[in-house]
Amino acid sequence: MKPAPASTLDFRNTNTLWCSVLVETLVRCGLRQAVISPGSRSAPLTFALARHAGIETIPVLDERSASFFALGLAKQHRRPVALVCTSGTAAANFLPAVVEAHESGVPLLVLTADRPPELRDCHSGQTIDQVKIYGGYVNFQHELAVPQATLQMLRYLRQTVAYAFARTSLPAAGAVHLNCPFRDPLVPLPDQAALPTASEMRGFFDGLRPPAGPVATGLAGGLRFKQRGIIVVGPIESAAGGRCAENVGRISRALGWPVLADALSPVRMQARSAGAVVAHYDTMLRNDKVATMLRPEQVICLGGWPTSKVLRMWLQQADPEVVLVTDRATNEDALHLRTRVESANPAVWGGHFRGRRALSGYAKEWLRTDARVGRALNAALKSVKNLVEPVWPALLAASLPAGTPCFFASSMPVRDAEYLWPLGNRGQRIFFNRGANGIDGTLSTALGVAHGGAPATLVTGDLSLLHDTNGFLTVPKLRGSLTILLINNNGGGIFGHLPVAQFEPPFEEFFATPQNVDFARLCATYGVAHRVVKSAAHLAQALAKLPQRGVRVLELRTDRRRDAAWRKETFAAVAAKLA
Repeated sequence: MKPAPASTLDFRNTNTLWCSVLVETLVRCGLRQAVISPGSRSAPLTFALARHAGIETIPVLDERSASFFALGLAKQHRRPVALVCTSGTAAANFLPAVVEAHESGVPLLVLTADRPPELRDCHSGQTIDQVKIYGGYVNFQHELAVPQATLQMLRYLRQTVAYAFARTSLPAAGAVHLNCPFRDPLVPLPDQAALPTASEMRGFFDGLRPPAGPVATGLAGGLRFKQRGIIVVGPIESAAGGRCAENVGRISRALGWPVLADALSPVRMQARSAGAVVAHYDTMLRNDKVATMLRPEQVICLGGWPTSKVLRMWLQQADPEVVLVTDRATNEDALHLRTRVESANPAVWGGHFRGRRALSGYAKEWLRTDARVGRALNAALKSVKNLVEPVWPALLAASLPAGTPCFFASSMPVRDAEYLWPLGNRGQRIFFNRGANGIDGTLSTALGVAHGGAPATLVTGDLSLLHDTNGFLTVPKLRGSLTILLINNNGGGIFGHLPVAQFEPPFEEFFATPQNVDFARLCATYGVAHRVVKSAAHLAQALAKLPQRGVRVLELRTDRRRDAAWRKETFAAVAAKLA
């Protein structure tokens, strides 16, 4: 997009000029989308954003839904999205999404409107302490000055906003908070201020440009690679999924090491490029003999550790040397192993590896065992007469069109994906909120991922969807389509796999929390299409061709207790046969 001329400035009053400078600065720096919740105090920001031709502005009523919708947009494009609200508790509703942006490294620019200083601490309406409201969960926070129409103060505004925008991405991506106080008039009415002229502001934005991205670095010297090594690829959201898989394959071939790939990485969806990929490590490592035989001496971990608790515990027992590749500025080594950190983008880090080494007997054993487990799990799924929850990963992997964006909710969906998503080459793009691992904003984030892009899917449990039903209010604004696979087991399925499930009462009422919602009626309320899935074949057919517009829910009704028992018994039985 061509930079907008200085005529985009709005000279109607102090607030309009101030906010038009703020918005033009953001556009010159690279902002393209803003999500705005309604409110009076934020009117100057809303007017400026809505009138700028270079920004897509999306109104969303509920602030929590708005914040996660913005998070989804930022995930889709891997660029900052602005998030705007009025003063008071509206800003507090952004906190869960700000936490997720911080923990998962998603660029988000939060603009909260506020009362001027003279209206604070005096019980003025809709006023709370918004300064540092997000604590340590932002890369940078600053309270802007109350708008003043002088060139000196407008230069301060321009440079501060440009710096704030850069801090959403550098040195590591995350949220930035600008608190924006405004005096009346909040709408474009004359305020009798002496404003600079357009000629005085000629060339005002010269020199502004998008910040440079991080530079990928190669492996530091001093490390010798051994035969018994593995490459662990954890959660990676990357638009360059094919490049990520190719770089992982380059490392695998150069070292002769197997690749243990989380389903939340691009690797399982681009397996042909990624080398010696292993998908069923969680089940394999439940066998003590296999776990001992396959202990590694070295590990390269790209993008953080996978979801699998079995894998994490096995690595802690093995205590290998670890090279952890991350572009986060925070400590990502949750296992506290003998770790050296390589500061680089994990999706592109492998470019410096060259050559090909034959797979060792150690690596071949990983692949042989993985193939055995895959065949056994497929047979177990096909032998089940009723629909069980874990049927969906293989169906989506085989049925979804190539390149489909697919959002996995937290709790059981991400775990079933890790257990059972097979290796393939259809290049589905996987999205998730695994920074804080919560269920906040699941629907809204998925809508953001779908907005303006290819037809997308969301896999979610009933409680995660109910937790964000206000997200359905955004459906009329959606450009594109979202197919929601709703795993309705009438409660929190994840708790059935935890020790608390043994205690009844209070397990069912206080942990499983069944809600007994009629989702057909809920969907009808919001004008969303709804269909009950009758069989695996029915689901595969519904996923093979995704609609181009709108939102639909495919409800898969399952038995929570039965399916928890099926997982435990099946994984244990398959692992036992490996001995």
